[in-house]
Amino acid sequence: MSTTTSAIDAVDAGATSLLRFATAGSVDDGKSTLVGRLLHDSKSVLADQLEAVEHASRNRGQEAPDLALLTDGLRAEREQGITIDVAYRYFATPRRRFILADTPGHVQYTRNMVTGASTAELAVVLVDARNGVVEQTRRHAAVAALLRVPHVVLAVNKMDLVDYAEPVFAAIAEEFTTYAASLGVPEITAIPISALAGDNVVTPSATMDWYGGPTVLEHLETVAVVADPSDDPGRFPVQYVIRPQTAEHPDYRGYAGQIASGVLRVGDAVTVLPSGRTSTIEAIDALGQAVDVAWAPQSVTVRLADDLDISRGDLIVPTAGVPGVSQDIEATVCHVADRPLTVGRRVLLKHTTRTVKAIVKDIPSRLTLDDLSQHPAPGELVANDIGRIVLRTAEPLALDAYADSRRTGSFLLIDPADGTTLTAGMAGTAFAEAAEEAAPAVAADDEGWDF
Repeated sequence: MSTTTSAIDAVDAGATSLLRFATAGSVDDGKSTLVGRLLHDSKSVLADQLEAVEHASRNRGQEAPDLALLTDGLRAEREQGITIDVAYRYFATPRRRFILADTPGHVQYTRNMVTGASTAELAVVLVDARNGVVEQTRRHAAVAALLRVPHVVLAVNKMDLVDYAEPVFAAIAEEFTTYAASLGVPEITAIPISALAGDNVVTPSATMDWYGGPTVLEHLETVAVVADPSDDPGRFPVQYVIRPQTAEHPDYRGYAGQIASGVLRVGDAVTVLPSGRTSTIEAIDALGQAVDVAWAPQSVTVRLADDLDISRGDLIVPTAGVPGVSQDIEATVCHVADRPLTVGRRVLLKHTTRTVKAIVKDIPSRLTLDDLSQHPAPGELVANDIGRIVLRTAEPLALDAYADSRRTGSFLLIDPADGTTLTAGMAGTAFAEAAEEAAPAVAADDEGWDF
């Protein structure tokens, strides 16, 4: 077996032990109860945590512990009975470790869902069986599609309130699956549950014998979320240049960072961007040891055969798969700041380890998530808006399309005055082109630009 094959087998075996997933649901669909039930029934709640929940529940006049309080940590969340902030929870079973992002369901917290789902490999979308697919359900499906979340679970909750009727579940599952598939969601799994009673959350339901699929936890434990890294283009953003200049290492020059995607091998011909200069990988150091091959998301130090001028923010890529370099960027973005994003706004654009100055050249459209229509030339994007923008950067950037790489196709826009994050961006137009009633781009005025 070759070194490369062994490496790929190793990453396949190890990376599946961790799953990042996000939950989303409309108000009062029982999302926090589902998460609380998942933590409680999987024995992931400490005794003092459960005691605190029981005490808080008694103070609110509830006889049984309100498991939603395990996730609704903010005082305002407890008082209103809603989820506001993104709550991250870490738990594990014998089969897998989990990082859970419990995201809000309100329209005004769309930006919070984008934050929680941006790194998720799976999204659990909750639906109240009595209400079926509603407007907010479609929003959540659209956000999951926009962020290229590869797996979506439709959890049809409160089945106990519809007498565990199979036709109710089947109709909701068919409607949601048809809609999500039209957005490009690659895999959808529908599960009927009752978070309050515990049906099909961790243990199979005794009252829904017509359902033969997995429970929520069983699906989370077994879903395949790791692809072969050799299928992705190699991308290595340089974070730090190591030059010891000691008697032991007088000529050592290494470029340290985390591999964003793909595989790097000793002997590979590589190109350094944005300069375009070429060289060959002479050595790769990982954890103080020389290795022949490394893959994402390992942190390594790469040494090249030639002495090139490379610094933080440069991107080392295989010469056989060089991405395009440009100062003009078109992207779909979610605006997360309270201050609107307007045409002409000067910002900082952070992509991997590189930060450059940029100007918002145009805002061609704003996406209406209700029906996926494009509102042309909105003039600005306000908090929670999702839209298309065109940027002009002061220096060339090498961005992949977000549809091809979530890691190297994403970026942030930052306020240069105070460092506040303004906007989360996804390079390319794949989602916008798939949306219905796409609006034509509005011509921009280049007059007065300084780069």
